[in-house]
Amino acid sequence: MEVVSFRIPPELKRKMKKVDINWSEEVRKFIEAKVKEYMREKALEEIDAMLASLPEAERGTAKKYVRDDRDSN
Repeated sequence: MEVVSFRIPPELKRKMKKVDINWSEEVRKFIEAKVKEYMREKALEEIDAMLASLPEAERGTAKKYVRDDRDSN
């Protein structure tokens, strides 16, 4: 595993010592969640960009395809 460090105010550090929490694990979980959230948002932006570049179908196209499929059986 890699090591990451950051600074916090001394008062916060004192308060953290009074709480029985595995801070490394909590920070790791938080970072993992933030990375997942970022990746999801980035994927949605890419999908939106791809969809925006597609030509628009005329109104009723999906309805026509469904009807054609049902009638072919």
